[in-house]
Amino acid sequence: MQDLYVVTHPHAEHTAQDVVGGWHNSVLTPAGRRDAGLIAEALKRRRTGTSRAVRITSSDLERCTETSTIIARTLDAPATTDTRLREISFGEAEGRPNSWLAQRQVPAPDNNRLDHRGPVAGAETRRDIAARVHECMRELMDDLDHDHDHIVVTHGFAHTFVVSAWLQIPVDAAGFATFATTPGAITHLRHDDYWRNRTLVQLADTTHLDCGTMA
Repeated sequence: MQDLYVVTHPHAEHTAQDVVGGWHNSVLTPAGRRDAGLIAEALKRRRTGTSRAVRITSSDLERCTETSTIIARTLDAPATTDTRLREISFGEAEGRPNSWLAQRQVPAPDNNRLDHRGPVAGAETRRDIAARVHECMRELMDDLDHDHDHIVVTHGFAHTFVVSAWLQIPVDAAGFATFATTPGAITHLRHDDYWRNRTLVQLADTTHLDCGTMA
């Protein structure tokens, strides 16, 4: 068995400031850093009893690298970054108030979910983000044939394409796919090395964050 845990970064400053994220390079808030510690401890508990090594790959945006650094320190595991795990780019909207984007954004029509490009200059399409995340995940899945597990630290919208790539859903079939998550959630994916099944064990679990609420 090989396990892959997908972590969505916890609360970041762009959310607190109500500005558009995407490739805007905001950092974690104090609450986000606290939650990153809770994520790390939850992953450590989940791995209790396994002797398998674990590797961490993160989006290179700072809110994710902060999260992965805290996880790496807790698990004593190596961490690297990959630009392909970034959130979808919102182009010229990034860093602007969310209200600015809301006034200009046009939802993708049902007959052009993957390639619709709205009026915001420089924004990515759904196909753009799906293609780069799937490429990254293909490499990680090949790497998982070796004797270790993996943790991927990414963003809320990119999370869908990490999961769809793991389940071998082709990019062309991902137009309507959504695997909803929230900040600081952990999704657990498992690869059965006998039957070769890829299983979505748990989607967007946040029970570990309740510890911070009760503390």
